[in-house]
Amino acid sequence: MTAPSTLPALCWFRRDLRLHDHAALYHALKRHDRVHCVFVFDTDILDSLQDRQDRRVTFIWESVRALHAELAEQDATLHVLHGRAAEQIPALAQSLGVTAVYCNRDYEPAARARDAQVAAQLAAQGRSLQSFKDQVIFEQDEVLTGSGRPFAVFTPYKNAWLKVLDDFQLKAYPVQRHLAHLAREPAAAIPAIEALGFQHTTLMVPPGSAGAARLFEDFQTRMVDYHTARDYPAVKGVSYLSTHLRFGTVSIRALAAAAWHAGGKGAQAWLSELIWRDFYHMVLYHHPQVVGHAYKPQFDALEWVDDAEGFAAWCAGRTGYPLVDAAMRQLEQIGYMHNRLRMVTASFLTKDLRIDWRKGEAWFARKLLDYDLAANNGGWQWAASTGCDGQPWFRIFNPVTQSERFDPQGRFIRRYLPELAQCPDRYLHAPWLIPVAAQQASGFVPGRDYPLPIVDHAVARVRTLEMFKRCAR
Repeated sequence: MTAPSTLPALCWFRRDLRLHDHAALYHALKRHDRVHCVFVFDTDILDSLQDRQDRRVTFIWESVRALHAELAEQDATLHVLHGRAAEQIPALAQSLGVTAVYCNRDYEPAARARDAQVAAQLAAQGRSLQSFKDQVIFEQDEVLTGSGRPFAVFTPYKNAWLKVLDDFQLKAYPVQRHLAHLAREPAAAIPAIEALGFQHTTLMVPPGSAGAARLFEDFQTRMVDYHTARDYPAVKGVSYLSTHLRFGTVSIRALAAAAWHAGGKGAQAWLSELIWRDFYHMVLYHHPQVVGHAYKPQFDALEWVDDAEGFAAWCAGRTGYPLVDAAMRQLEQIGYMHNRLRMVTASFLTKDLRIDWRKGEAWFARKLLDYDLAANNGGWQWAASTGCDGQPWFRIFNPVTQSERFDPQGRFIRRYLPELAQCPDRYLHAPWLIPVAAQQASGFVPGRDYPLPIVDHAVARVRTLEMFKRCAR
């Protein structure tokens, strides 16, 4: 075994806020006998955020604080900086005299550009940037078609993904074996969240790797029913781990390994969702043009409607369609939306209102605690039928049918739409249909107590089909 270098290194934490099963940290500790750690609150990202109470900043800040505390237990520290990461990392590397900076790869176009800039500056100093796969199971060119091209359809990708999967791909990096190589230094101060220009806000998701561990432990007792429970927003059927996956407070290898080894329909369905995540990251890596453009170029010519009032009603949860509105209220109130409802609300915006999917994508990017560019872009283009293996454009979700099927008792709707408290159950999914006699008996009047539909779904469907036909010819 090669002895670790006596020259120090720096591990740059980004979307991997944990000490366990961490690829870059493992390689840094194994190769160097003194490893410093850093996280940067990057102003290139923070300055783009519109809400001073952005839940993501609170989640990251709390998770960074937890990571800082874990390192302090090892008599080490996490240098927490505030500024442009492209400037802060080379400057810190120089001041610490490290020979290399270690990080885990990020596949978003802006992140790749930042990393290229950092790598160039480090090289000019005589240092290197060492990057590793960590946030996905398979990346870039690891799963390709037989002709060596990126997959364009999910199911063949999934089959190929499963074919090459083995225990080696899911093996955890034994970081704990090498923690003695952390640089011993007094704990550095963490900037207050207010110093970053933000306010602390309430979270529905417990932050940090400890929070992820609690959620994962709970989900493992429910995973067996995932395939049947996952579509019902009023049921505790999903893992609620998406935010932790986004910020790396949990290892994707640990989750995939648990699903793969558990077996059964529930675990297989959940593993399939994790594979979708890899798929969208692969698509983004090979087709960065999907940021701002349709994956299928012909659909850039779609004649979207410029409907400011309709978009505002959709954002506010005032469309007159209860399931759509309840979902949008959930997003606004807690920064989360059930996956089934992401599809329903996206379909409504693009297929009922015929509003550009990019507007909806941007709204979700602003509001979702678990916002991830690859998944958000992939999901929106799937719903808009413009994307890689998207929903066929002639299949359009009926918001009432979806409501009746996936929230049959109206439990989710009533949780987020208190104005429907007096609406009789039989009319809850389409309250505009309540007869006058029932209005008088219940005291609920559509148009007064709850908005009338801002669009007729049947009419909108015909118009949307015509819009797509003009591009698909």
